[in-house]
Amino acid sequence: MILYPAIDLKDGQAVRLLRGDMDKATVFNDDPAAQARAFVAAGCDWLHLVDLNGAFAGAPVNAAAVEAILAACDVPAQLGGGIRDMATIEAWLSKGLARVILGTVAVENPDLVREAARAFPGQVAVGIDARNGMVATKGWAEETDVNATDLARSFEDAGVAAIIYTDIQRDGAMQGPNVEATAALARAVSIPVIASGGVSSIADLVALRDCGAALNGAISGRALYDRAIDLKEALTVLRG
Repeated sequence: MILYPAIDLKDGQAVRLLRGDMDKATVFNDDPAAQARAFVAAGCDWLHLVDLNGAFAGAPVNAAAVEAILAACDVPAQLGGGIRDMATIEAWLSKGLARVILGTVAVENPDLVREAARAFPGQVAVGIDARNGMVATKGWAEETDVNATDLARSFEDAGVAAIIYTDIQRDGAMQGPNVEATAALARAVSIPVIASGGVSSIADLVALRDCGAALNGAISGRALYDRAIDLKEALTVLRG
């Protein structure tokens, strides 16, 4: 199971939000590229990047910070936030991004997800962000009546590389991930699933790894910044 250190970008800085609230942002590093280098130095295999401003704006906002990270690091990175048309997908992948994450458009324009997955095999993931099992879009600001599992199943034949499932109520709260819901989603589809939201200890990572469902990975942010999880130790445990 791959551990994805998260770098959430707001106004050019690396931050963490509490349950997706932009007014509850804690700045952890005003140099995101330096933060990325630190994660890579600790041995991570991937980076998980989010353009928070972009998620609300519907277009890239923190492009300069993302490009600086890509230039500074030699591990693959995935990015979500504000990627809502083919031109933006093509632009990011051409700049060296390994994978784009499509969230809002997975609900509003699923045909785009399918088109992109065909055009860029292995480089398109679907981000499913849920509150009480129902999908939220546009930086989690808008509720939908779409069930998270139903949405995941709708892409079963689309060729997407992964589903990134975030439990919004757990995100940034340091209360542990929703292992049960994540495992249920992973069992419902054949697409690799990456868990996100609430990972606050190595024990949480082990619980996800051993949940009985084939999880591809887990994302952690605040716990790494708060040093509740030592990245080197966590990587050793997951690889062992």
